[in-house]
Amino acid sequence: MALSVDEKKDIIKKFAREKADTGSPEVQIALLSNKINKLVKHLKEHGQDVHSRRGLLGMVGKRRRLLSYLQKRDEKRYKILISELKLDK
Repeated sequence: MALSVDEKKDIIKKFAREKADTGSPEVQIALLSNKINKLVKHLKEHGQDVHSRRGLLGMVGKRRRLLSYLQKRDEKRYKILISELKLDK
């Protein structure tokens, strides 16, 4: 379920606000979204994996908190991010 080094670098490069940016909300949300998508695929195959399901719920909650933070701080960046990650409803 962990991201490979190359995948992580690609995501960071795409969503970083400046060079060597790994801590901005955009990067953190993008990394979490990628992990969540992989875990959802895993859980479709292994429905009884309760431990992974609990981890998934924690990641979804953390992503939601980061999205709320970004929305409060900068609405424009928030809207761009959710459209790029296809998180809008």
